[in-house]
Amino acid sequence: MHHVTLAVIAPVIAPVIALVMALPARAEWPYPAALAQGIGADVIFLRHALAPGTGDPSGFRLRDCATQRNLSEDGRAQARAIGQALRDSGLQITGVMTSEWCRARDTAALLDLGEVVEEPGLNSFFGNPDARQPTLDRLNARLADLPEGAEAGLTVMVTHQVVITAITGRTVASGGAVLFDIDSGAAVDLPLP
Repeated sequence: MHHVTLAVIAPVIAPVIALVMALPARAEWPYPAALAQGIGADVIFLRHALAPGTGDPSGFRLRDCATQRNLSEDGRAQARAIGQALRDSGLQITGVMTSEWCRARDTAALLDLGEVVEEPGLNSFFGNPDARQPTLDRLNARLADLPEGAEAGLTVMVTHQVVITAITGRTVASGGAVLFDIDSGAAVDLPLP
């Protein structure tokens, strides 16, 4: 058995310890603040968290969650984790808006980022093509009223895939997010842990 003295390993270990000490305590997940600033983002479009299935059952009622597709327990945990990640991100969140669908409202509440405001312009029009244009017109009017620029912060808009794709051209999974600049229309996926 070989005995190694501290004097022998210190020159090897010291640079490694110095490197580890120089690293941040928690690696920043993909530079969200720099990413937002890079495109001049005003909005984070967030697809509601995990809610098994597609669309809603026929005859669902907007104010009756029992008739809708809702968040699973994994979806509830996902929404809480997204909220924590956004709080840790360095992004300045100044408001939270949500679709009137229960799975979106629940996601928005579980983010725990402040007061949540319902916005019909974020409602799903999946399976209802007649609602598409009126919904998007309402959303565009709301976007036009938002404060813009890095100093104004970001508004989180919890919505549905069809709305995110219609406005940003991006497709995201449940719990996925897109940074969006109102003026230029620039959109980039925001990686969430």
